[in-house]
Amino acid sequence: MNNIVLILTLLFSMTSYLFGNPKIEARPGILFDYHSDDILYELDPDSQIYPASMTKIMTAIVVFDLLKKNKISLDDEFIVSENAWRLSQAGYSSMFIMINDQVSVEDLLKGIIIASGNDACIALAEGIAGSEANFADMMNEKAGEIGMNSTNFTNASGINDPDNISTVRDIALMSKHLIQNYPKYYELFAEKTFTWDRTGGEPIKQGNRNPLLYKNVGVDGVKTGYLAVEKYSLASSMKKKDRRLIAVASGFETKKARSVESLKLLNWGFRNTNTFEISKKGETFFELDTWLGKKNKIATTTNEDFYVTVNKKDIRHLTVKLEYKGPISAPVDKGEEVANIIVSKKDEIIKKLPLYAAEDLKKVNFFKSLITSLNYLIWGDV
Repeated sequence: MNNIVLILTLLFSMTSYLFGNPKIEARPGILFDYHSDDILYELDPDSQIYPASMTKIMTAIVVFDLLKKNKISLDDEFIVSENAWRLSQAGYSSMFIMINDQVSVEDLLKGIIIASGNDACIALAEGIAGSEANFADMMNEKAGEIGMNSTNFTNASGINDPDNISTVRDIALMSKHLIQNYPKYYELFAEKTFTWDRTGGEPIKQGNRNPLLYKNVGVDGVKTGYLAVEKYSLASSMKKKDRRLIAVASGFETKKARSVESLKLLNWGFRNTNTFEISKKGETFFELDTWLGKKNKIATTTNEDFYVTVNKKDIRHLTVKLEYKGPISAPVDKGEEVANIIVSKKDEIIKKLPLYAAEDLKKVNFFKSLITSLNYLIWGDV
């Protein structure tokens, strides 16, 4: 068997590009492509931050997960405790629920996602887990599943607690998990207003705290945050056609800077980079020659969608290679690793993904195998 490298010709569109990295007025920040997971910009992405109300993304994820598993429903109602009500009276952002109100899961979710209500967070946490501390344990368990290795949640709302910590990288991972796994419920993050028909007063209409939703530029989430010790923060996601970018940054001095700089970062990503689909999970990527198999070729596929994002100025240097020991010797089982896709920029390997057999390949019988081998010895490659 020989080491074989095939250089595949893929059509990469050549478009105009801008040079340079963005400069944003934030302490830590990160920008990455939703499909490729490639990081387009980062500034201290693993430094510790207080996530403030970005914590509520995880609160929503825990609830969405329970809804998805049919353990609760949007129509379920929870009774508001004095503990939850007091938070609405303490000057924090609130949904303005009252003691002993019976509030549906759907309304509490809207109160959290749109109005950023801390009182709604406690009401949901207590209704689901019995206490906010128990609910925080559920949040941390989910964070571990996602791979948020630098995060610890101590409450459901993100109010000031020195032990409620995260990083912009972890918040970005959490945001992708939200969008990818709960697309139906994620639509709540794009809703611009929520009206709560409160007890003992006129209905209260509140707007979504995410300033980028109102600019009609393709942003459809995710969540703002503010603490005096952390300043202003924002996790945001923008979609244009089939492409999506996620940005997270914190430490903005003003609300205006949070909006302007976050949009600048997202726009820079779309203007200066392109994302290319290399392969789709489960679809035939390439057929490889076989040796002593009942078929002359075997189909291969990847176990995941494979994308790569590059700066537009580097597109001309992008190559995709197929590397394997060939021809592929039978027998081969479906799902067996048989090759690798290698994406390079100039001489630097930037991504590598295994290729697997998409089908079983049985070996020919003894006599046909003997004839094939003799022909090879006499005539060479046949």
